[in-house]
Amino acid sequence: MTSLRIRFFALSVAATLALGFAARIFAQSGSGQNDNSYLSSSKTVATYSPSDFTPDGDLSKAVWKRAKWVEFDHDPTGKTENPSVKTRVAAVWSDRYIYFAFSGRYESLNVYEGEDISKERWELWNRDVVEVFLNPRPERITHYYEFEVAPNNQWIDLEIEKTKTPFNDASWNSGFEHATKIDEENHLWLTEMRIPLSAVGVQKIHDGDQWRVNFFRAAGHGGDEKRTFLAWSSIPQGGTFHVPNRFGILRFVK
Repeated sequence: MTSLRIRFFALSVAATLALGFAARIFAQSGSGQNDNSYLSSSKTVATYSPSDFTPDGDLSKAVWKRAKWVEFDHDPTGKTENPSVKTRVAAVWSDRYIYFAFSGRYESLNVYEGEDISKERWELWNRDVVEVFLNPRPERITHYYEFEVAPNNQWIDLEIEKTKTPFNDASWNSGFEHATKIDEENHLWLTEMRIPLSAVGVQKIHDGDQWRVNFFRAAGHGGDEKRTFLAWSSIPQGGTFHVPNRFGILRFVK
């Protein structure tokens, strides 16, 4: 996979190649369809926490029990359901951080073995991951941030600007914290992320603020044509996760 981060959702090799070509053209253009307006009606809520906490992968905390959870199991186009990897996600915010938690079913896990998980892993998306694409300034539709964590707690964060080539900057470092746990008995893998507001250019969140966000999951072994990809806010045209006008709404409530 090239630095253009193209993901394929085709059901056959021929369709995969066709979509791949179209997606590369799309990515190279630096913009998607209707980049000046949002097209998704997906909505979720981030609840307020008066105190901060360190991610440890334990989702039994009271803060997550009070959170608003949403779940998704459909492929990015929204046409195919994949209940074997159904995923739940929730968001919490404090005066200093925004937190995300994922709980996802799994049949098997595909990770990079024997690597230093303290170091950022380029092309982490070629293994199992959960992902947050986050835009705290919705008026700037082509600029957002990407956070990925794998079941073994490997990670990568990127700053994205779709008008640039390449559009993904891995040298950007948010300092986000993350932790994972594997619940083998229930076949779940659990993830927590903690992202400093200052890293995404935000001084303070106010009750009622709305950002744009999308959540993704990649699962399975082999090439992209054999793997399973999920998106919370669907991307009907498929081809790539990087379609910011399909990001849903994240509303902050206190």
